[in-house]
Amino acid sequence: MLPPSAFRRPSFVVAAMFLCLSAALPQQADSLTTKIYLEYADEQTYDQELNPDRQVLIGNVCFRHDSAFMYCDSAYYYEQSSSLEAFGRVCMEQGDTLDIHGDYLFYDGHTQIARIRRNVVMRNIQSDSAVVTLFTDSLNYDRTVDIGYYFEGGVIVDAENKLYSIYGQYSPGKELAVFNDSVRLESPEFTLYSDTLHYLTDTKVAIILGPSVIVSDSGTIHTSRGWYNTAENTSLLLDRSTVVSGDRFLTGDSIAYNRETGFGEAFGNIFLQDTLNRIILEGQYGQYSEKTEYAYVTDSARCMEYSQGDTLYIRADMFEMISLDSTVRELRAYHGVRFYRTDIQGVCDSMRFNMKDSILNMYTDPVLWNEAYQLTGDTIKVFMKDSTVDYVHVIQSAFAIQELDSSAYNQLKGNDLKAWMEGRAVHLIDMEGSVETIYYPVHDDGLLWEMNETKSSYLRMWIKDNQLEKLKLWPQSEGKATPLPDLLPEQKKLKGFYWYDYLRPRDKDDIYRPTKRKTEDIPPKRSNVFQRGE
Repeated sequence: MLPPSAFRRPSFVVAAMFLCLSAALPQQADSLTTKIYLEYADEQTYDQELNPDRQVLIGNVCFRHDSAFMYCDSAYYYEQSSSLEAFGRVCMEQGDTLDIHGDYLFYDGHTQIARIRRNVVMRNIQSDSAVVTLFTDSLNYDRTVDIGYYFEGGVIVDAENKLYSIYGQYSPGKELAVFNDSVRLESPEFTLYSDTLHYLTDTKVAIILGPSVIVSDSGTIHTSRGWYNTAENTSLLLDRSTVVSGDRFLTGDSIAYNRETGFGEAFGNIFLQDTLNRIILEGQYGQYSEKTEYAYVTDSARCMEYSQGDTLYIRADMFEMISLDSTVRELRAYHGVRFYRTDIQGVCDSMRFNMKDSILNMYTDPVLWNEAYQLTGDTIKVFMKDSTVDYVHVIQSAFAIQELDSSAYNQLKGNDLKAWMEGRAVHLIDMEGSVETIYYPVHDDGLLWEMNETKSSYLRMWIKDNQLEKLKLWPQSEGKATPLPDLLPEQKKLKGFYWYDYLRPRDKDDIYRPTKRKTEDIPPKRSNVFQRGE
């Protein structure tokens, strides 16, 4: 019978042998992975004196490393260090989708990094009809991560675009190109300039990651972040981007833009400026069409019209800017309209402003103020000239009120009223159609003694320094004067009198103040002659 040690000794030997084999297998596998194989060459010599490990290969040289094949006219082959230098008509092929050409190649089998220099062309075949080509003079290609990168200038070309930059990298497997420093994307439709750009070669989408400018025949885009689909000409621009089209600038926190249709949609802190007509629209949402020159802004919307020298500030629920023809544009405001200018202020439900004729049209319960005067009617038209108001036309149910003090108001009532301005003050008023007046003469001592009432078909009133200078009534008129102590409260106001001073905007910021007419100040409904889209 054998002793127990006889059984234990072989087990120890087997275990030792297994450990040795286990340690050797990874080294052997690693050496097989990193080894570069010489497939063929016309001539092969060894440089025993200068470098015993260097083989000199001449004519139709071919190497293989894993799935990659490298071809050249001549080469130095370092078998022990698993590396090579290739010269003359160098070509590196990986599968049937990637090939790289150049004049010189250094390849390290351990790191699997290829360094190709001079007249470098990298070609990635994505499909039968889609090829991406990279041109540069210095390219490093890392096979382990499938990325080629250049650092001394290069260009990537596909069927749609050409992309230039100082530094760039391209991943054939991911179909992603990265560009930095002096980036330029050239398309048949536009040119994009940037300092940082990613480009998806399969979808033709450029991802913008730095300050960029996109220039085309239709306009210019300024942005620092977003994406642009070069195949479909659509984009999403972020971080306060601006689209410039002719004399219009559209800025927003984000802008969705379709260059094909010329349609832009903006979100957040919208700023739309028409430099030709000197109008600025602001809001939280907006649209703009380059082809129809139509603009739309809503949500905390404001308009600033500065063509007349003194800026007109308008607030409304919604604004539209419409081109009536090649030269005439019109601004339309809807619902809750409030506006302020130093010489005139007003409120109404809807407004239309013709930029060519400088006519401001107010519809649906309009109220207009000028200094101490308040004008109301069915429709009010304000005619502007140079930097001032030329005249005001109140159409139907015209009512003009001038406040003297809290208990005395000069009043004019009729069908139609025209008030001419001189500077910022009214100097002439014409009224026609069932004209009624209440007027308090101011005597030399500055006191009010009586109230005058008149009725006529027509009236003309000359005003100087906000005081009646001359009055003409025709063809017939009737009137009376009543001493103030004899007046009853109901005699002091004409029928239809409403004093809306609490609605009046006091400054350019007051246009945002929520206002609502008092129940007792709501007049009977009149027809609205203005319809959206007229």
